[in-house]
Amino acid sequence: MARIHAFGDDALGDLDAVGLAAALRAGTVSRAEVIEAAIARAEAVNPDLNGLAVRAYDRARAATPRGGFFAGVPTFVKDNADVAGLPTMDGTDAWVPRPAPADGDFARSYLATGLVALGKTQLSEFGFSASAEHPRLGAVRNPWNPEYTAGASSSGSGAFVAAGVVPIAHANDGGGSIRIPAACTGLIGLKPTRGRLPLDRQMRQMPLRIVANGVLTRSVRDTAAFYREMEMLYRNPKLPPIGDVTGPGTRRLRIAVTTESIAREASPQVREATMKTAALLEGLGHRVTEIANPIPASFMNDFLQYWSLLAFALVRGGRRTFGPTFDRGRLDNLTRGLEQLAGRNLHRMPLVIARLSRIRRITARLGQRYDVLLMPTLADLTPRIGHLDPTADYQQIIDRLIDWVAFTPLQNVTGDPAISLPLNRSADGMPIGAMFAATAGNERTLLELAFELEQASPFARIQD
Repeated sequence: MARIHAFGDDALGDLDAVGLAAALRAGTVSRAEVIEAAIARAEAVNPDLNGLAVRAYDRARAATPRGGFFAGVPTFVKDNADVAGLPTMDGTDAWVPRPAPADGDFARSYLATGLVALGKTQLSEFGFSASAEHPRLGAVRNPWNPEYTAGASSSGSGAFVAAGVVPIAHANDGGGSIRIPAACTGLIGLKPTRGRLPLDRQMRQMPLRIVANGVLTRSVRDTAAFYREMEMLYRNPKLPPIGDVTGPGTRRLRIAVTTESIAREASPQVREATMKTAALLEGLGHRVTEIANPIPASFMNDFLQYWSLLAFALVRGGRRTFGPTFDRGRLDNLTRGLEQLAGRNLHRMPLVIARLSRIRRITARLGQRYDVLLMPTLADLTPRIGHLDPTADYQQIIDRLIDWVAFTPLQNVTGDPAISLPLNRSADGMPIGAMFAATAGNERTLLELAFELEQASPFARIQD
């Protein structure tokens, strides 16, 4: 299948967000030209990719220009964050849409950077699956090959950034949902340290805050600039500042590498790609050591139990949260299966949460020996649409999810930062992500390393 992208000779060209912001400031392109180009691109590729959840084109056209480094740069917000006047449907159609009365805490800061939201992007139902394949809303497809998933839950954002619709889009990550679509669609996806960026109220109420907001981009400098600008708007005094990261660091790092997850060893192609990245790091002068995965085997089951608690709260509290039109009969088999799993195991949750909370001690000890941990982002290659069909039997879905998404949940539990970089490709040309994790507060280390790797091994572009 041919790749699907919208890159062309319009006001957006192939500029990243930093480049587009500079062009807007210089007046070589106008705000109106840029917004119209992005709208045209969205409409051109959406019939094939299905990334749109909500259109807000007229709002974007009519919005009063605001300041900020990214002033006038078009973007999308993932449809599980509140934006005033737009519905928040969380990747489902289980209730009648109603507009949010105000921007949520994240969107308020996000849009204050000057980014202009053209609407909202699709996700898997409540973000539970790593592939958005809703039985009625349709599947979000990968622009590198639409027979494959774009990853999830931030699937629409990943598809649109990779396809050139916008240079930057909102994503968030409760089990890998920034890093998974980044790996599937050839993007940069940084899950920040817990507390680095604001969360909407519903996500702040979790007993263990596993969700983090962030962005998907095509260049490391866009990701670095985004965190610099957000830090000016929202600063967590408990974390060291990231600051303005503009290039590689000079310090040679101690890097541990493992291709062994809690659930399984990575597939042969993924292991080969990961060790190729390890060799690249050694060639750049970093000290790389292969290690066994230090996380106990009980982790994945504990994470699944906690994950199911989120489904339990959403389903059992559906009418209170989403209104009287909420219909649990319209939920997919994964959501319902997770809710039932939690219902059978509520008595175990205090111990599950306690065990998960202790995992951070293991990564903290690892952080005393190594500066960065390199792993595959995903245990296997990107699957085709249908592999994670949410209308299939629950046990089939969850077994396949655990098998594929075997690496990313660790940093959601510990709160540590982790970044996926598109350093390799499979034999059939699909992106393969490499994931780098550090201890809490060390996003700067990850960004400096990402700049160095981007220069040493430039990332493949979909339009080439």
